[in-house]
Amino acid sequence: MSKAFIASVLQDSLDITGVAANHAAEQLIAAIVRDLKKEGGFTLPSFGTFRVTKTKARKGLNPRTGEPVKVKAGKTVRFKASPNLKKAV
Repeated sequence: MSKAFIASVLQDSLDITGVAANHAAEQLIAAIVRDLKKEGGFTLPSFGTFRVTKTKARKGLNPRTGEPVKVKAGKTVRFKASPNLKKAV
């Protein structure tokens, strides 16, 4: 799913201009990112839950040379689909 797809759905369903739909899609994505940063998770009812998880530092391999590389600890976003979404798909 892309921002353009979200904008086109908003434009068709709300009968608004493309510029307004694009702006609304940007604001929606920004609100989701803000909530993920602030709360550490975001739930869309009947769709699923996004949550921020921490990853530990680890050793990896450079695929080109095969030599070991240190990978820093960080954060990533995980998604768990709701039962309704699983049933629909």
